[in-house]
Formats: sequence, structure tokens, C-alpha cells
Amino acid sequence: MSGAETLDAGQALPDRAEVVTMLAAFGQRAAEAVPEELGSLELTWLIAEFEQRYGIQLDLDDEGFAAVRTVDDATALLRETVLAERAGARP
Repeated sequence: MSGAETLDAGQALPDRAEVVTMLAAFGQRAAEAVPEELGSLELTWLIAEFEQRYGIQLDLDDEGFAAVRTVDDATALLRETVLAERAGARP
């Protein structure tokens, strides 16, 4: 799936490129400078950016937060969250 894909509600699913773009805003850096491994501050920033952009509250417990280690992990989580929100369920 790509970020150009949309759901019935018209909301595009976040893709890796969009996640990297959101992360690049943390520290005002180029997308190429975003590391694959995410630190807790980067993940916190990403969650705040995602919630603002998508209007979806992301509630992660400590285990869920710790499970997101990479850009790919974050992308999968955000996609699942959008899909679950549109289906009326929470991940």
C-alpha cells in the first residue's frame, strides 16, 4: 500500500515516506538524516504530529511504546491506527 491509497472516508493511509517527513521535522533535518532506529523523543514527536495531522488520538501503553523501534514499526502502527479508527475499533 502507498500513502496515495485512501480509505472509504477519504483519509490517506500514512506510508513510510510520510512518516519520515514527519520525523524530519523533529530537529528540522533532511529526510535522509532520519535514522531507521527511533529514540523515545523522536517517537513522542511522531505521535504528536500524527495525532495533529490525522485527528486520531493514539493511546499506547508502555509495552506498545517500547515495541516501536524503527521507522517501519512506526509506519505499521500508524497505518493500523488509521484503519482501526475508520473501522470503529482501536488497535
